[in-house]
Amino acid sequence: MQARDWHATIDGSPETCAGSPSDNDLQRAMGGVRIVVAGSARGTRIAHIFQRYPVRVMFPGTGRSDMREVVLVNSSGGVAGGDRLEFAITALANASAVVTSQAAEKVYRALSEPARISTRLKVSEDAKLAWLPQETILFNRARLSRETSIDVVSGAELLALEWLVLGRAAHGEEVTAGHINDSWRVRIDGRLAWADGFRVTDGMFPYLCSRALLSGSNAIATLLCFCTRRDRRLEFLRDLAPLPACRFAVTSVGGLLVARFAADRPASLRQALRTVLQGLDQEFGGGPFGVPKMWSC
Repeated sequence: MQARDWHATIDGSPETCAGSPSDNDLQRAMGGVRIVVAGSARGTRIAHIFQRYPVRVMFPGTGRSDMREVVLVNSSGGVAGGDRLEFAITALANASAVVTSQAAEKVYRALSEPARISTRLKVSEDAKLAWLPQETILFNRARLSRETSIDVVSGAELLALEWLVLGRAAHGEEVTAGHINDSWRVRIDGRLAWADGFRVTDGMFPYLCSRALLSGSNAIATLLCFCTRRDRRLEFLRDLAPLPACRFAVTSVGGLLVARFAADRPASLRQALRTVLQGLDQEFGGGPFGVPKMWSC
């Protein structure tokens, strides 16, 4: 059997020596979806859909004539190093939809290559779109590079969430090495309004417990809101704090409301997000901004 010889690069990330196994040597998943929804006299309708294995799309029946919830399914059961998944969601005028996932996404231990996930959201004037997937769980030594790109225009409304859980809580797993590169880019009326990145590589993981970083939290989330009456909704969100067992703060920047969450337990983060989404649902007066039904299945 060929020996696996590893050595560290200058920034602490692992580098395989010649002859070492790589994720690229294995069969990899290259999947994704493109969905376009549009408003009509009878409600929101699917204008275009494309799906490629292992990603599948479901439209659960709710007893209504129009489509309200889009559910993404990764039929491979998780994401491994070297996999590539792409999600492109467009909401045209007068559409109103929430996009979520069937279950938490699992990112498995990688040999060398990161799993790459790309999400692109576009929201037209008078459209409402909520991107509310369930959590992404990173196993120890998982490697993930995720990019979320959003284009909105004045008159649109958007809610976008991404949350990470470091380690399998039920197994008591601690993430001691791996790679995370999680980036956001938001453009409003074609101009870059907000850019953000969270990057942790191998030797940095032991330091995440410091008070200056995650302070022991292993479940974190970012929630973006683009809407009318931002000042009123900013105060509404701030009035929700403090949330039980979860650190929470929200601010207005670049025409967006940006909320951050951090909790010691994934269950505490989920409950905090449910509280905020339920509040936003009441504040917005309906639409796609509440807790997705799939979160309760």
